[in-house]
Amino acid sequence: LPVSRQAIAKHLAALDRAGLVASARSGRELQYRLDPAPLGDAMAWMASVGARWDERLARLAARAATDGER
Repeated sequence: LPVSRQAIAKHLAALDRAGLVASARSGRELQYRLDPAPLGDAMAWMASVGARWDERLARLAARAATDGER
């Protein structure tokens, strides 16, 4: 990889703290496994926020169209 082992270890530690990976020791190695469940929660939250923004922008556009007709 074009990054150092230390950089990879830091990224994996951050993913572990975020609950996106789980680690298990196998001899001298620490192996990581992806846990995609938190990503689903994040995607649902982003979709909810995006829907609210879409509603607000649509109301603004409708209001601008109404104001432009006057």
